[in-house]
Amino acid sequence: MTCTRLAPAEFPAYVDELGALLADVVQGGSSLGFLHGLTLDEAAAWWRDSVGPSVERGSTAVWVALDTDETGRSRCLGTISLAFTEKPNGRHRAEVVKLMVHGGTRGTGLGRALLASAERAAAEAGVTLLVLDTETGSPAENFYRKAGWDEVGIIPDYAADPAGVLRPTTLFCKRLEPLVPVRLEPLVPVGDCQE
Repeated sequence: MTCTRLAPAEFPAYVDELGALLADVVQGGSSLGFLHGLTLDEAAAWWRDSVGPSVERGSTAVWVALDTDETGRSRCLGTISLAFTEKPNGRHRAEVVKLMVHGGTRGTGLGRALLASAERAAAEAGVTLLVLDTETGSPAENFYRKAGWDEVGIIPDYAADPAGVLRPTTLFCKRLEPLVPVRLEPLVPVGDCQE
């Protein structure tokens, strides 16, 4: 399995696979901003129309974890994104968004590998602070704690879960040692992560 950052020109080719992954994870109960009933077309459209333009600008970086089946067909089993702040006073920070692992691969270490890839790339881009939020009480909350993230606080009734019930969210942050000076240019690929 490889973990690869998608170049802007490559991103459109993965929209359908990313949409299928998003639909699978939402159907599995993960709170990612969507409700049950999300169709494959709606999920792919979200990636294409909401994420695509920011990937093209370089303000969002998207990684995919790819596996090849017995027929040689590649499929997307996980993803993670970094959203960079475009404001001049925030170039030192980025937000981890949409860390997703296909239901059939949970517990294999793929989520840790994706998170480590994004953290390393952020540090290489000069980012010194990462932030994220996740549903309070979800398995993801413990996942981030084990990965060295610090809980900052909880916001009540922040977002509806896939069933439409309002849930609190827990805010996390992680300080990074920059590997290069802070800059605004988009990230460069950092190679593959192996699982």
